[in-house]
Amino acid sequence: MEKFMKPGVGGIVEQWIEDTLHILIQERCKEDAPLEDGLIEIPAGKIREFENIYDCLRREIYEETGLEVTEINGEAESRYFESNGYKVLSYEPFANAQNLQGTYPIMVQIFICKAKGSLAVSTNETRKLRWVPLDELNSLLEHQCSRFYPMHVHTLRKYTKIKKENNHCFQR
Repeated sequence: MEKFMKPGVGGIVEQWIEDTLHILIQERCKEDAPLEDGLIEIPAGKIREFENIYDCLRREIYEETGLEVTEINGEAESRYFESNGYKVLSYEPFANAQNLQGTYPIMVQIFICKAKGSLAVSTNETRKLRWVPLDELNSLLEHQCSRFYPMHVHTLRKYTKIKKENNHCFQR
């Protein structure tokens, strides 16, 4: 029987803390993927049938972190088109990643977003949720990239590089 890849969405959740840009990271804790247990990741999950990708991102971030998404970069520029019984959403994510080998076949589209609320201590899929300053994230990616879920490594490197190049220097 032919099998198909699962579509997913992920979020780089940004927050300024004491004039320093941070993003939310967490550790994987999934019963069906014991080899990935403890790997650092960003919030992400699978898209339900006919679920709007932005609604999915809000749902996944809430389920995994307890936070309510308040802004998703690019959402305002997305467009809907309806014709012949179809309703289509066109959008541009920040990055895309695809597992070509591993526990399960998934393709994730990643967006940059902001959220509010109280951070969960842990959930049924994640633990050790924490805000990390970008200079620390950059150092972890440079010196300990094997601690990360492989699907997110290049996306996070791209993100930190863009922030640094845009003169954010990770400080306000």
